[in-house]
Amino acid sequence: MISNAYDNIRFVPRFVNSLLQRKWGGAGRELSRFLINSTAGIGGFWDIAKQEFHIEKSREDFGQTLGFYGVDAGPYLIVPFFEPFTVRDVIGYVIDGLMQPLNYFIPLFPEQIAMQAFDKVNERSLNLELFQGFEETVVDLYSAVRHAYLERRRTLIKE
Repeated sequence: MISNAYDNIRFVPRFVNSLLQRKWGGAGRELSRFLINSTAGIGGFWDIAKQEFHIEKSREDFGQTLGFYGVDAGPYLIVPFFEPFTVRDVIGYVIDGLMQPLNYFIPLFPEQIAMQAFDKVNERSLNLELFQGFEETVVDLYSAVRHAYLERRRTLIKE
């Protein structure tokens, strides 16, 4: 339920980035999901749009928007306590953060860090099966993660 509420709040950047990338269907999906989940899903705690109407959320972010307009990815970065990034995706992450409505209601930096940390731990726990066994199956974990990340981002930009 907590993950659903966070996803509902993150509607704004996904909606705006869908519009900026001219993905009208994605923008429409995001608007529909937000309206359905905010009302029937009681503020987004239940993902009624997905469960009842089979409306999947978009995966758009500002890093993809920059890639859509031809901005080069730049170097690959590993930043402690964050997921892997490229320079383009760091810029996108900051811009997406500025579009988060919750940041204007909880303006204090420590509370935002705590919420982000809680969200990352929750996301990791929900996707634990994706990570189990991965380290044992690769020889060079860094190269495998870098390659997978860069390929995933290229694919998301092309969609």
